[in-house]
Amino acid sequence: MRIITLNFACCAVKDCKGKPEAFPLRPQDAELSSDEMIYDKQFLINILPKLEWQALKSTTTALGFSELQAAAPTVEDIESNDVLAKDLHKVLLETEMMEGKLVCGNCGHEYQVKEGICNFLLPAHLV
Repeated sequence: MRIITLNFACCAVKDCKGKPEAFPLRPQDAELSSDEMIYDKQFLINILPKLEWQALKSTTTALGFSELQAAAPTVEDIESNDVLAKDLHKVLLETEMMEGKLVCGNCGHEYQVKEGICNFLLPAHLV
């Protein structure tokens, strides 16, 4: 599960719908791996407006990354600063959570991650 994916996932438990604590899911006991990918600055420029920066900051901080700046970068920042762009590319696209769990901050439900795949299926009583 690539780190960028965590920026789009929230708790699926019915009682968590619309509650701000249900997003982002908090990684715990995470085992990370890194796969080098072809650097694509244009992809970063296109995805940047879709990212929830505060959620991304809290997720990456929980995973032990300090590369991301406090304020969300602008398209101009990415275009003009290759170091920032490559750091962002490394964290979002080259880093993958292979094992661990994602925990909802509202209800505490744990979604297991095994072999890089998160199980978002819920038991019937939580749907």
